[in-house]
Amino acid sequence: MSISTAILLFMAGFLSSAVNAVAGGGTFLTFGAMTLAGLPPIVANATSSIVQFPGYVTSALAYSKEIWAERREAAILGVLSLIGGLAGALILLSLSNPSFRALVPWLLIAATVIFAAGPLLRPKTAADGAPAGPLGLFGQFATAIYGGFFGAGMGIMMLAVLGLSKGGDYHRLNALKNFLAMVIAGVAIVVFAGGNVVGWLHAAVMIPGGALGGYAGVWLARRVPQALIRGLVVAVGLLLAVYYFITG
Repeated sequence: MSISTAILLFMAGFLSSAVNAVAGGGTFLTFGAMTLAGLPPIVANATSSIVQFPGYVTSALAYSKEIWAERREAAILGVLSLIGGLAGALILLSLSNPSFRALVPWLLIAATVIFAAGPLLRPKTAADGAPAGPLGLFGQFATAIYGGFFGAGMGIMMLAVLGLSKGGDYHRLNALKNFLAMVIAGVAIVVFAGGNVVGWLHAAVMIPGGALGGYAGVWLARRVPQALIRGLVVAVGLLLAVYYFITG
């Protein structure tokens, strides 16, 4: 690995965590940087799950009180997320790199649209907070399959599903989202590691940058308008989609 590639990956890890702390969408940066560094699309996607995982864990720990208050539903949704994430990861491994490469621009466009619509999809604070019904459970299962297969936009999708199916305090929904994202990413990592599709050297370079970026993101969140960050992430997503369409 060249010095320039290592710097690119480190900065992508840093910016990814910083963007996640402000508005979400860091997967666009990690996936894009690793494909530009020469990793095959499936390996880049799998490695991105590992790079994002520590942030999911720390977010879930920070929300431990809210998660414990919803422990029964968290357990039910967690089991569904584990099964769905496992299915999505196995589907990814069943594809060849050319097949997945053909899907990438379409997945990026779909994820970018979901991310751009995030403010509209973000659930409003509601008073009910009732347990998710059958449609909510199915929605979470489908989201987990998508998350195990391709993680970009997964968080926004989960917030939308949880908000529509159960409502309640936003921070409790966000706590559940972070816990479920951790479960999905965790099971996907096990599958990807077993399938030998992880770029461990690339992950080792990016994770320290991500750790620093998480702290910097808190500073950014207090000073930089979220609309500006969201606009930059959407631009990156669209540029990556155009790049994959052209080079495909």
